[in-house]
Amino acid sequence: MNLLKWLPSFFLMTILEYWNYNKYKMERNRNVYFGIALLAIVLLVPQCKSIKVPQLGINHVKDVVAAMTLEEKAYFVTGTGMSMPGFATSVDSALILGTPVVGLTQKLVPGAAGTTYEIPRLGIPSMVVADGPAGLRITPKREKDSATYYCTAFPVATLLASTWDTTLIYRVGQAMGNEVLEYGADVILGPGMNIQRNPLCGRNFEYYSEDPLLTGKIAASMIKGIESQRVGTSVKHFAANNAETNRNSLNTIVSKRALREIYLEGFRIAVEEAHPWTVMSSYNLINGVYASENPDLLTKVLRNDWGFKGLVMTDWFGGKDPIAQMKAGNDLLMPGTPQQAKVIISAVKEGKLDETVLDRNVERILNIILETPRFKGFKYSNKPDLKSHAFVTRQAASEGMVLLKNDNNTLPLAKKTKTIAVFGTATFETVIGGTGSGDVNEAYTISIADGFINAGYILDESLKNIYLTYIKKKRENLPKSANPIIALLGGLEPLPEMMVDVDMANTQVNTADVAIVTIGRNSGEGFDRGVENDFNLTDSEKTLISNVTRVFHAKGKKVVVVLNIGGVIETASWKDLPDAILLVWQAGQETGNSVADVISGKVNPSGKLAASFPIKYQDVPSAKNFPGVVIEPTKPKIPRTNILADLMNPPASKIIYDEGIYVGYRYYTTFNVKPSYEFGYGLSYTIFQYNNLRLSSNKFTDKLNINVDIKNIGTTSGKEVVELYISAPIKKLDKPLEELKGFAKTKLLLPGESQTLTFIITSRNLSSFDPSSSAWVADGGKYAIEIGASSSNIKQISLFELENDLVVKRESVALIPNEKIHELKPQNLF
Repeated sequence: MNLLKWLPSFFLMTILEYWNYNKYKMERNRNVYFGIALLAIVLLVPQCKSIKVPQLGINHVKDVVAAMTLEEKAYFVTGTGMSMPGFATSVDSALILGTPVVGLTQKLVPGAAGTTYEIPRLGIPSMVVADGPAGLRITPKREKDSATYYCTAFPVATLLASTWDTTLIYRVGQAMGNEVLEYGADVILGPGMNIQRNPLCGRNFEYYSEDPLLTGKIAASMIKGIESQRVGTSVKHFAANNAETNRNSLNTIVSKRALREIYLEGFRIAVEEAHPWTVMSSYNLINGVYASENPDLLTKVLRNDWGFKGLVMTDWFGGKDPIAQMKAGNDLLMPGTPQQAKVIISAVKEGKLDETVLDRNVERILNIILETPRFKGFKYSNKPDLKSHAFVTRQAASEGMVLLKNDNNTLPLAKKTKTIAVFGTATFETVIGGTGSGDVNEAYTISIADGFINAGYILDESLKNIYLTYIKKKRENLPKSANPIIALLGGLEPLPEMMVDVDMANTQVNTADVAIVTIGRNSGEGFDRGVENDFNLTDSEKTLISNVTRVFHAKGKKVVVVLNIGGVIETASWKDLPDAILLVWQAGQETGNSVADVISGKVNPSGKLAASFPIKYQDVPSAKNFPGVVIEPTKPKIPRTNILADLMNPPASKIIYDEGIYVGYRYYTTFNVKPSYEFGYGLSYTIFQYNNLRLSSNKFTDKLNINVDIKNIGTTSGKEVVELYISAPIKKLDKPLEELKGFAKTKLLLPGESQTLTFIITSRNLSSFDPSSSAWVADGGKYAIEIGASSSNIKQISLFELENDLVVKRESVALIPNEKIHELKPQNLF
């Protein structure tokens, strides 16, 4: 018998007996009575508490929810605020939401983005969530602490997608997840996986591709890798968040078919294949309703159609109406404000919000907290293996770089090459990642110049000093307010390119074996890029490439252009000038070493484009309606303490996706618009041969197995990305000329070595979304399997037949446009 459980009852019985049979003695024995009573209370109360108050992890989650007060529930579904060192958050947040925002993250994981509300009496700890898509974003220095807490700056998402290697991405995810775990966070706010609808979107570097299949498969591998480390992910921004201009008020008008096939499909793949812990709703409206207040999006599609079981959180300060968010299934409002909690409490008391809805959302959050390292008592070290993570970063970066041009085997550099003339400010101030939540506080950055030096090349010292002096002077004189959003959200604003005249190029040509010209770009959260001097090169950049190539070619020496960019730029007007062009994206903290690995030949480039490069911006199908239009006058400005309030309260705007499903290569191939570099394009230092395409059957039933042999017929070991496209018959629905339905990357093939790659095609791969029946349907008829090295470079074709029309899956009627869309159709042009 448990003595502690038995003693309280014994003492209580003793008191009763004493009262009933010895009343006349009570006065004389008052001290004895109170002593016995006090002892009974001391022993009884803790036992009663343990019996009556459920504890998370011990009792059923529903019992824990039932034990919570209304106030606890309301505060639990709103985060505890955020702290931004250097900003007067209580004042700034009052300008945003009329209420103080006091963050608790500084006490748990300094620099993390937010925390949830803890309830100790029920055994509920806080959950810490932290940015971001390119690595964990926390503060490296802490008060009264001499240690530093650096994280790895991994390559940006677009580069990772350009590897087309799901196994490698899984390894990157493992490394990233380990840092989340060892630094005491529970959920990382990523990956970002919106479609790159338009090349000017400021956050394209955070996103994978213009194609939903590639986006979904790469994201799924990243999620699996991160969550293998027992921490969570938050896939974002759900959904159709494809522009940053006026993002908090932008009404995205898009058809049901375009939503399902293009903007939701990548999320579906990630949710169904990788089961992320959380999903983050986006800032924008979709067909007239804020994403975070949209039951069609968050309940019908995400939960009912796709079976999502995790929690949904808002983007930071996303949405307007906490009650609508609760009803829609947006479980957690981040970073959270006291005002939001008060609104929820009042709504329940007034009957405007059923408390069972609140209970449902609380339960979903608790189910995730049960999985967190913090709840499970993980003893984090604050010492992840940054050295091994840097190795993974370097490998991933080199495999995602895309060789766009390589005339006369300019690359890899000849063994006799010793001295390099390096031009371009980005050679020294290399952009390793974008700004905002995608920024990371890394311990070091290897610039492109550093990478060449590390690889044993000699840089022309006089040219190097000219650039370093220019950069120093420009930085000293650069106004602090040049881009206040970058100043607020982190990152480095690129400097204007230094003008290089013919005389300067002539000075270098005699001492250098080759010239490397680096063009740099940066962008980020809160703003979109421009066409002039961003998508298009600046005058000084054009002059730089022109003068250097003219002078070096006159001496019989070669020129390589390195593109250190986060998004697509114009290349057609100048790409004929240099001998080689290497697209290195923003490759993380090891960028310089990875560039040197590829240019020296230590690594054979195997990256391929995850986004098309148009000849000119006007060729982009969404060019005429990006980034949207303001539909109400701008409100009078209130004096602000920083740019954050303006960023969160833009004028009402809208954007119409009238290109429909014809995004990226779907448009260029279908409407015969030639790009500068097509989707899936990328060169190698060797040559691959595609042979023996074979299908398991020429009639489709449940699935189709497809095999193809890839042989390295060159003289250098290398890897090849193999892409599978399907061309479908056109009946009721118009179709793109081709759509990516599978991809694979070979192992490192030695010269003369072959590998057989296998693909499996299901009925879902054949189907299109029919908005009239709200179903995925496949038309009967002849289909073509196209195996290629890019969307335009098809190597092998084989046909099969689907005998009858097929309804693959019916889904919810949801997300109906609130105004007419005149979508692009092929017959409009043919």
